[in-house]
Amino acid sequence: MLSRTADHLYWMSRYMERAENLARILDVHHRMSLLPQSDAEVERQWAATLNLMGMLESYRDTHDAIEPDKVMHFMMFERRNLSSIVSCLRAARENAHAVRGTLTSELWEAINATWIKARAFDPGKLDETGASEFFEWVKYRSHLSRGVTVGTMLRDESFHFTRLGTFIERADNTARILDVKYHLLVEAGAAPDSAADYYQWSTLLHSVSAFEIYRRVYRDMITPSRVAELLLLRADMPRSLSYCMREVYGLLRAVANERSAETERRAGEFEASLRFGRIEDVFKVGLHDYLNTTLDTILDLGSRISEDFLVPVAQ
Repeated sequence: MLSRTADHLYWMSRYMERAENLARILDVHHRMSLLPQSDAEVERQWAATLNLMGMLESYRDTHDAIEPDKVMHFMMFERRNLSSIVSCLRAARENAHAVRGTLTSELWEAINATWIKARAFDPGKLDETGASEFFEWVKYRSHLSRGVTVGTMLRDESFHFTRLGTFIERADNTARILDVKYHLLVEAGAAPDSAADYYQWSTLLHSVSAFEIYRRVYRDMITPSRVAELLLLRADMPRSLSYCMREVYGLLRAVANERSAETERRAGEFEASLRFGRIEDVFKVGLHDYLNTTLDTILDLGSRISEDFLVPVAQ
């Protein structure tokens, strides 16, 4: 496969997954905003989210103060913000258009229709419909494109690179969602394994479609250590880090070339550490430090995938 084709397929799926995960993160904060809290606490939470998603500096360049409504608009609809939901959906469509002949007609239509609807969406309607409805729509369209991918594409390299982008992006965002929530609770003085913040942790689980799974697996009160275990180490949880890296490792083996042996080895090493890891050891290191290391590892894998298979960044 041409590296340029692989590049477009990889980033098409990454941007679609990124839009979905951004919707999930914003949905968490939107739900949390319904709880009584001080203005300072609200500002601190939004600043932490912007910082973790790499948008804080660009937001401050165009806004004087951190205000929930402005942050929401910036992360959802701001065209100048290349990481906003609308910008991600546009980038997914542009990459899909570049390799339209490689995609099935159903997949192209799903991605193109998503962008057409997103482009025409009036942010002013949020006052009528509510932000949660928009977030659910973004998640649904991502689910749709992913389902069409699995249901219609030939299991060749095109399919493998499309799925590789999905799981690299999902692993990165799962780690970010967990990190920003845990870090905020620690800063607020919450105990590291307390059930006092049941509502906030349950909201986090809902945001990654894991609430019912948590109940089925643990059948007990929601505690931070078990939430972390579910999202990090459970290989049978579709959005967990362990599940994502198992998929990444398998996909790298499927598309391996003469340059990718070290990338495959690093992915396998990371996947094995998650498969055989214990949550007690993670908390001994410190969850925040562990997740920072994890994000660095995922960033390294993404860079190596680009070097081994895709169009060089300079081009």
